[in-house]
Amino acid sequence: MKVAIIGASGFIGSAILNEALNRGHEVTAIVRNPEKITVQNPHLTVKKGDVTNEAALTPLLAGNDAVISSYSAHDSATYLKAIHAIIDATKKAGIKRLIAVSGAGSLEIAPGLQLLDTPEFPAEWKEGASATRDAFHVIKGTNDLDWTVLSPAMMIQPGERTGKFRLGTNQVVFNDKGESKISTADYAVALLDELEQPKHIKQRFTLAY
Repeated sequence: MKVAIIGASGFIGSAILNEALNRGHEVTAIVRNPEKITVQNPHLTVKKGDVTNEAALTPLLAGNDAVISSYSAHDSATYLKAIHAIIDATKKAGIKRLIAVSGAGSLEIAPGLQLLDTPEFPAEWKEGASATRDAFHVIKGTNDLDWTVLSPAMMIQPGERTGKFRLGTNQVVFNDKGESKISTADYAVALLDELEQPKHIKQRFTLAY
């Protein structure tokens, strides 16, 4: 499959890039700083792009079967500008499939109570989490794309690729110790599984061990 990965040099994006290449996909990595991509692979093309610029982004996406957005920004205004540009550029490039990396903040920890709105949510993460929640609502309102949003566990960090985890929808997934964890490698496994065998069209899902 030909897939464009936006933000392929980032914390989660780099894991998605590695997983996609290891599965043999033809990848176009779209990043702000191409020099950050050090992977050498005949199936990889790296392109410099401004994802807040719809007109510039559209030709970079053209020719792909799907778009994966792992773009991140800490302020809501920039993030939302980018999400709108990514959605519109994906449509104009003639691509129907969009999978977006989101955050855990908009997951429910109890019925009607999102993690972001709890008193315990770390203050230093609130702006970024609010941005991803706002972007999720924008994507939810997009009816003419086959979109999927993947929220991670409460704690996501580098770690081994096990391929073993549990999936959820809009609620945080906990283990029997009350923990909600996933590695970036296994997050990438779940996302590429969804790309190859879609089960969450026009839905958000999550995962944890």
